[in-house]
Amino acid sequence: MYGLQAVRLFWLSSSVVKTSNIVFQTAAISLILEIVAVFLFGNEMRFIDETEIKVKAGRGGNGIVSFHRAAFIPKGGPDGGDGGNGGSIIIKATSQLSTLEEATLRRIYNAENGHPGQGNKKSGRKGKSITLRVPIGTLIRDVNEDCLLVDLTEDGQEFVLAKGGRGGKGNQNFATSRNRTPRKAVDGKPGEERHLKLELKLLADVGLVGRPNAGKSTLLAALSRAKPLVADFPFSTLIPNLGVIPYGIYQRFVMADIPGLAEGARDGKGLGRQFLKHIERTRLLVVLIESQEEDYRRAYERLMDELDGFSEELAELPRLIVKSKSDLENIESTAETMQFDLKISSVSGEGLNDLVDLIADKLGLIKEARV
Repeated sequence: MYGLQAVRLFWLSSSVVKTSNIVFQTAAISLILEIVAVFLFGNEMRFIDETEIKVKAGRGGNGIVSFHRAAFIPKGGPDGGDGGNGGSIIIKATSQLSTLEEATLRRIYNAENGHPGQGNKKSGRKGKSITLRVPIGTLIRDVNEDCLLVDLTEDGQEFVLAKGGRGGKGNQNFATSRNRTPRKAVDGKPGEERHLKLELKLLADVGLVGRPNAGKSTLLAALSRAKPLVADFPFSTLIPNLGVIPYGIYQRFVMADIPGLAEGARDGKGLGRQFLKHIERTRLLVVLIESQEEDYRRAYERLMDELDGFSEELAELPRLIVKSKSDLENIESTAETMQFDLKISSVSGEGLNDLVDLIADKLGLIKEARV
C-alpha cells in the first residue's frame, strides 16, 4: 500500500510543478497532504463525516401455481407456496465507530431478493438483510424527497432505510368452495429504493472554539485521555477530537475540539468552518483567547462573527470566555482589557480545576462527596 502511495505522491508532486492549472494544483496539493497524513498517522487522519449512498431492498419472491401429486391421492388440490420476503437495508448506530468510513466502502447497497415458493405448500426463503453500521450522531436524509429520515443518537439504535418487498401468494391461498383448482399466483412486490445522504454530527456537551494555535488541543489533552496532535504551529488540528472529562466520582462530560477558526472562515478559508457542525449539538461553548493577542476584544468579536455566519443558533449558545496560555502572558502588554471568566494554562495546570468546576456548574452537574 505504501509503495503505491509513494508512486502517487511522486507523480502528483511532479505534475504540480509542471502544470499551470490552478484548479489542478489545488486538488493535487490537497491529495498530497492526505497521502502524507496517511504516511505519518495512518488511517486515523481519514475523518469522513459526509457521504451519499444508494440502497435497494430485495424484491419479494413470487408465489407459484402447483398441485399436489402423490400416489393414491387423486386431485390432491393446490399446494403452491408463498414467496419469501425480500431483504431489507438496516442502519445501526454504534459507539465502536467514530467516522463514516465504513459506509463509504460501497456506494450502492443491494439486499438479497426473496426466493420463490415451492410445491407442497413450502414458502420461499427470505432474502438476507444488510445492516450498515454508523457512528452515534449520524443523520440520514432522503436526497430525492429532501427530508430528514432519522437522527441516530443512541448506541444500538436501528432504523430500516429500505424495506424488503413482500413475497407473493401461491395458489393455495385462492382455493374456494367454488374454485377448488385455482391457477392464480401473485408475484412478489419490489423492495424500496432510496438515495440517501449520511451526515455525522458528533455528540458532545462542550465545544472548544478559538483561532488556530489557541491551545484547544493542549487543553483537551490536559483534561482527558484524548491524544490530539499538539504542535507549536497553527492548524495542527485537522480533524475533530473528542475527550471525556471526569467530574467527581461518577459523572463526566464530553468535550469536542475542532480545527481553529481562521479569519475569513465563512468564505471557506481554513478548516474550522466545515467542522463547526460538530459543535452544533453542544450545550456550552468554551471560547479560548490567547494571552498573546494584541487585541482581546477584536479577537473575540472575529470568532463570534464566524459562528454567527455559520449558524445563529450556534452563536447564541451559552459560553465561557477563557484566556489561554497564561504562562506566556506578557504583563506589560498593551492589549485592550476584556472581562474573562477564567485564566488558564494547560502546560502549568493553572486554572484547569476551576475550569472543570465552572463547566460542570454550567452543565448542571453536581460533584458527589467522597465517603
